[in-house]
Amino acid sequence: MAPQSGPIRQASHAGSWYTNDRAELDESLTEWLSDVKADQLPSPLAVCDHKPRSGSLPLPIPTCRAIIGPHAGYAYSGPAAAYAYKCIDIAAIERVFILGPSHHVYLDGCAVSRCSQYATPLGNLEVDRQVTEELKATGKFETMTQSQDEDEHSMEMHLPYIYKVFEGRPIRIVPILVGAINTKTEDVYGKLLAPYLNDSRNFFVVSSDFCHWGTRFRYTYYKPAEDSPATMLSARTPRSAYEGAPIHQSIRALDEQGIFAITYPWTQGGESKTAAEARKAFAEYLSSTKNTVCGRHPIGVLLAALAELEKAAGIKSECRFTRYEQSSQCTSPQDSSVSYASAFVRF
Repeated sequence: MAPQSGPIRQASHAGSWYTNDRAELDESLTEWLSDVKADQLPSPLAVCDHKPRSGSLPLPIPTCRAIIGPHAGYAYSGPAAAYAYKCIDIAAIERVFILGPSHHVYLDGCAVSRCSQYATPLGNLEVDRQVTEELKATGKFETMTQSQDEDEHSMEMHLPYIYKVFEGRPIRIVPILVGAINTKTEDVYGKLLAPYLNDSRNFFVVSSDFCHWGTRFRYTYYKPAEDSPATMLSARTPRSAYEGAPIHQSIRALDEQGIFAITYPWTQGGESKTAAEARKAFAEYLSSTKNTVCGRHPIGVLLAALAELEKAAGIKSECRFTRYEQSSQCTSPQDSSVSYASAFVRF
């Protein structure tokens, strides 16, 4: 029996977080994608320094199976996201899973959409209702209300890029809202989604920003040097306490540590790292720094799925970041910024 048709999720953030003008949006996406050049991609362990790597991978990457990309307003993160989407080889892909963090509703698991289509200013994207029902049948997935779905921006901000990159291809999407789950629960969902990730017809988009820094985010981590103790700044912190190294430089070093944790098989020590080791390193990094990576759970689910494929099927993969940016450069505790990073996974 075919799944019943559902409502259309409206592009609720169009006109504010990004333009609702079709031509203008298409022009921006085209420009950002065309600005990404293969010979400008950074080395795996120098992404935050923007140091180009000689002999870079060709774009698109034929074996690319997943990306990590930001979800802020396009004026801030649109160009950075292009460094993830330019990696996608669309040739064999029929279905795109979108994993986004929940910003507005508390979930102790994951939820799927009740909608049959997601609207964008460029055109509508069909939801794969059959796969949605398969996921619900596991008993591990709730169903979002339409208002919860439309309130959330983490998945919507990827829709225009998905439509643009796959334009002309009859793909379907599988939106999954990821709640405030722990590492054990990430493993549960990773194992459940691993067979889908192993299917070359499927592609995974993981939505995440990185550090949200400033008093408005209740996170003012500052570490002037690698061998210095970390502290939290406040409006009362004397300027002399953070004159040694710019705050934005400390934020970059903090994000870089997280990026290095996720990146594999490369390591700073030169030894090889597995997906399972990257998963463990990222969890330990978050535990020690409390960095405000809003998509930490979607990233955790992706790494758990990759670790499962590595363990159960012997499938080797790699994760490499291609871009890092900050919305602004903080120089005092009164400032704020959000960090954006893009990455790809290939088998």
